[in-house]
Amino acid sequence: MDRRTKEQIVSELQEKLKQANLGVLTSFNAMTVLKMEALRSVLRKNDAELKVVKNTLLGIASKETDFQILSDHFKWPVAVVLSYKDPVAPTKALIEFAKKNPELEIKVGVLDGKLLTKADISALAELPSREVLLGKLVSVMAAVPTSFVTVLSGVPRSFVQVLNAYCDKKKTLN
Repeated sequence: MDRRTKEQIVSELQEKLKQANLGVLTSFNAMTVLKMEALRSVLRKNDAELKVVKNTLLGIASKETDFQILSDHFKWPVAVVLSYKDPVAPTKALIEFAKKNPELEIKVGVLDGKLLTKADISALAELPSREVLLGKLVSVMAAVPTSFVTVLSGVPRSFVQVLNAYCDKKKTLN
């Protein structure tokens, strides 16, 4: 690979690293091409991508990005999973794929500049998706006004019930 090609790869990769909010380093030594393509397909469906890059180029590209904290881990052949939107869905997909394919080993990751261990990545995968969390938030926000209206309507409702009871009592006396 000539110098221009390497510089182009580094600049493109650095842009992707700056845009990504989640990155996971994986080891893929024993994986076949078909399994790598299957993994790429699964990740694409979850708004993520898989990049296989030389460690030296990844080290250069990671400078001045959040991924710089991973530089100590660029020691084995790595594939980088990058997510630009919701970090939970690609992480779930990656964990599920790794369970079915033990030759894919998840090493470490970074989320918004914070180092993630393998246990942290597994915990992230267990979180509900962004849509589910937003749905729960909306239901909680809708429950507060509903409860407030119910409490406010309780006083007039009780007053009307008292009046109805009084009318019924008058009717029975007549």
